[in-house]
Amino acid sequence: MHCVGQLDNAGGIPDGIGQRIRGITPRGVHRVSRQLIASCPNLEIIAVFGVGYDGVDLDACREHGVKVTNTPDVLTGDVADLGVAMMLALSRRIAAAQRWVTEGDWAKHGAFALSRRVHGRRAGVLGLGRIGMAVARRLAGFDMRIAYSDLSPRNDAAQWEFVSDPEELACRSDFLFVTLASTADTHHIVNAKVLSALGPEGVLINISRAANVDEQALLSALESEAVGGAALDVFEGEPRIDPRFLTLDNVLLQPHHASGTAETRRAMGQLMVDNLKAHFEGRPLPNPVLEP
Repeated sequence: MHCVGQLDNAGGIPDGIGQRIRGITPRGVHRVSRQLIASCPNLEIIAVFGVGYDGVDLDACREHGVKVTNTPDVLTGDVADLGVAMMLALSRRIAAAQRWVTEGDWAKHGAFALSRRVHGRRAGVLGLGRIGMAVARRLAGFDMRIAYSDLSPRNDAAQWEFVSDPEELACRSDFLFVTLASTADTHHIVNAKVLSALGPEGVLINISRAANVDEQALLSALESEAVGGAALDVFEGEPRIDPRFLTLDNVLLQPHHASGTAETRRAMGQLMVDNLKAHFEGRPLPNPVLEP
């Protein structure tokens, strides 16, 4: 029998059981620190319930011989779907238009204000991994002009323009999708310069990790209307977000639920269990991130 611990909301292990823990199953938003890893001397595997593992101290895992797995692929479609839905909702002002109906303004004041079209416009995808590729394929259905940034041009993306510099990508985008994995190299890759290049009619859509965007620079740009808008599913310090967001009417705010469909969460749970079973049964890991 194996003792597997699930992190609590504070990202900690309950007192008194660290010695018994051989596996930890954090959500992608949980932080698995060096201190926590050291407090579980018999820890063998961290099976992340999610695709992002930036909260796990990989260096500490290497030093302690701890394996790390995640649950990629099964959530790609849902995350891409929400990113495109956020683009449509913000550009066409769907939430505001519903309020116009439900609060009686349509009957009292007539037609709703004009919004902005999506089809045929320019889209930039910052990070053409699994999710970025899925987003780009969906955007192609809207006859959008698509460009992307990645470490290098991709052979399977020849139909789209490769732009190496994020600032240049933002400059030629009406909608800039952030779909990067979060690493030390991508921290605040969307900074004040990138936001300035995106411009007063550009829209930022982040379905990756909050750390990829300089949130204070984004708030300043939104407040001054230096960028046209932002649709965000991730925030620093979530679920307690900066209250400055709540006063803005050029944002769409979502509760970090891009993978939040019943079908995908079941698949993620099964994949997490499959990783654990493979480890404890001595079989190859289905989704290894780190195998010291």
